[in-house]
Amino acid sequence: MDPVRSDPKLGSLVDRHGDLPIGTADDEFERLVVAIVNQQLSTDSAAAIRERLFDRVEVTPSGVLGADEATLRDVGLSRQKIEYVRNVAEAFRERDLTREGLADADDEAVIATLTEIRGVGTWTAKMYLIFVLGRPDVFPVEDLGIRAGMAELYGFADGDRTAMVDHAERWRPYRSYASRYLWRAVD
Repeated sequence: MDPVRSDPKLGSLVDRHGDLPIGTADDEFERLVVAIVNQQLSTDSAAAIRERLFDRVEVTPSGVLGADEATLRDVGLSRQKIEYVRNVAEAFRERDLTREGLADADDEAVIATLTEIRGVGTWTAKMYLIFVLGRPDVFPVEDLGIRAGMAELYGFADGDRTAMVDHAERWRPYRSYASRYLWRAVD
């Protein structure tokens, strides 16, 4: 993680926050459902929906597919997100999308596989790479928090994603770790 520690801006965040892990999810399916719930919601709104979902539904492929739509709507999922979590449930039933099943696929292949599922975009696939598969070199420039961290620490304009990606090359092969500290910069 030397390129991250030696960065003048990120290095101080490493000192302040210590080592931040990646790949901490115990259940791959649950984590992908959480990523979908989190899409385009405030942290508080997403947390409330997640809590109700996990209280009322068994968050497994069969549990999500077996839950009636009214229950899923009552927990706060929109019709679109109901479709998306069900699409993910079907995909998990049809293919091995676990750490073991995707172990031999490179990051781009994982993104391609996951984004075939309606409701899973590049941002969601990259969150899966970082927090489920534990891939060390993912830079999710699609994430608002990442862009805010880049703006805060390095002065990038929010719309300057290409420059952000170019700047992040200096942290290769540990861009996932750098991302964790960029999020901390704006927490």
